[in-house]
Amino acid sequence: MAGASARPWGSHVGRLTRWIAAAGAFTISLDSMVNVAFPAMAASFHLPPESMRWVIVCYVLTYSIVSLAGGALGDRIGHARVFRGGLAASAVAFMIAASAPAFGWLLGGRVVQGVAAGLVYGTAPGLTTLVVSPGMRGRALGFLNAAIALSGIAGPVAAGALVRVFGWPSVFATRVPIALIVLAWAWRGAPPEPPIIPSVRVAAAPLRPAPVARQCLLSFFANGGIFAIWLLAPFYLIDLRGLDALAGGLMFMLTSLGMGVAAPFAGRVIDAVGARAPMLLGLVIEALGLLAISRAGTTTPLALVALALFGAGFGLGLFQVPNMTAVMSAFPATQQGIAGGLAFMARTLGVVAGVTTLSAVFGAWRRSAGFEAAFVAAFVVAGAAVGAAALVAGIPVRHRG
Repeated sequence: MAGASARPWGSHVGRLTRWIAAAGAFTISLDSMVNVAFPAMAASFHLPPESMRWVIVCYVLTYSIVSLAGGALGDRIGHARVFRGGLAASAVAFMIAASAPAFGWLLGGRVVQGVAAGLVYGTAPGLTTLVVSPGMRGRALGFLNAAIALSGIAGPVAAGALVRVFGWPSVFATRVPIALIVLAWAWRGAPPEPPIIPSVRVAAAPLRPAPVARQCLLSFFANGGIFAIWLLAPFYLIDLRGLDALAGGLMFMLTSLGMGVAAPFAGRVIDAVGARAPMLLGLVIEALGLLAISRAGTTTPLALVALALFGAGFGLGLFQVPNMTAVMSAFPATQQGIAGGLAFMARTLGVVAGVTTLSAVFGAWRRSAGFEAAFVAAFVVAGAAVGAAALVAGIPVRHRG
């Protein structure tokens, strides 16, 4: 097995490995900083808001593909090796993006960043689950997802201040030293790797493809829907409501705060009662939050907007942990890298689909009816998609013996 053997939750090696995996995922997920910089990027390159979708697509589509390959490579040569390679490549990608003299150059840097992110995202879940017993997977993955959500809290706030003082390139430049620090920690603290295995033959496992595909489909829609917030909320808060970048970042981070509050709670719940109920409830809450945001206008109290942003994030966080746990639990220990990569690939393919669909809806409505009507249309589509996923999640699964 390319990875460490399962250890008690409180063991030193297990705790250190979980923290390193979480730190790497945190570093990559600080990409939430970029969303706050979209208005400044669009202005700098003289582009309309919907053009910012390419900043997302070039990055997310790349890491959605690489995450599965990175997880499989981690199963073969060791998760920590691939994880460290991803962190090193991330530092390079951040430097490329920060120094971009033109929009095409920035997109090229985002592709490199996507390759690096896929290596980290593809191996972080395996690093996390392989050092705990199967009965503690939910709690361990809750810890990992809480770190990802924490980056979504810290990123927008930091980005608001950075963009206001130093401009949009700072959201990339400031992450270079962070990536190098976590890389150094992973180099010293990650568990020893086993010998490289030239070839791997995996015996047939009692894997049920249909339930795994169902979980991936639910994740696809849940993450596609939430990207209405990541893509459009900065423009609503900064351009339409007149908030500065810092205040907009503080509002924007409430979605990630909701995810961060829900993730560890969800991890403990599913270890005790199972995954189905929190997944279903999470999708319902997320859908309601997105539909509530669709009602926001120029005079909507910001407190209500804040509640809806938080609620949508809380719903996604409540869904995300049991969903990932269900996917990881369907694979044997020798394939935890593939399982983690598959879970992230489903998330990110949903993001790509969400970005392309919602930006197309927004762009079409903006040209014909203006920003506010386009904003409403995009969020109604997002809420309806997540609501449909909730209906699917509510259908009982019949297991055939």
